[in-house]
Amino acid sequence: MSVRLKPSTIDSRLAEVFGAPVPELYAAATGADCSPALTRALELRSFLALAEEQVARVRDRVHADMAPERDMAELSAAQLRLDAQWLDAGLVARDSYRAALDDLLRTMPPGQRPRPVRLMQASVFTTLPPPTAAGLTGHPQPSRAARHNI
Repeated sequence: MSVRLKPSTIDSRLAEVFGAPVPELYAAATGADCSPALTRALELRSFLALAEEQVARVRDRVHADMAPERDMAELSAAQLRLDAQWLDAGLVARDSYRAALDDLLRTMPPGQRPRPVRLMQASVFTTLPPPTAAGLTGHPQPSRAARHNI
C-alpha cells in the first residue's frame, strides 16, 4: 500500500491547516506552485504513517503472542524482548515525527510561500462633454473675443 493511502494520527490536523483532505494535498504537492510548508509536512506525514504502521504491527504481534488461547509453551522471553525493542524504536520514531510536524505547522504557516507579484496600473476614466455644433470638427473653435484679438 502506498504511504499516501496509509492513515496517520495527524491527517485531520493537516486537512484543517491546509484546507483539503490528505489525498488532495498529495495531488497539490506535485504542482509547481506548492508551498515548501506543504511539501515538508507531507514528507514528515509519510514518515509518520510508516512509523505508526510499524508500531501497530509490533503491537498486534505481541497481542497475538499473548492471546489467552495461545499455548504457554510457545511464549518466548527473547522474542518478547525483541518485540519490546522494536516497539520502543517505533514509538521513538513516531513521537519524533509528530513533534517535527507540530513544530513545522506552528512555525511555518502554509500560506508562507512566494507568490507572483501582480502589478495593477491605475486607470483614470473621464466623461467628455457632449459635442457642440462648433466642436464637431474636432478642433477647438476660438471664442468670439479671441477671434477679434488676432
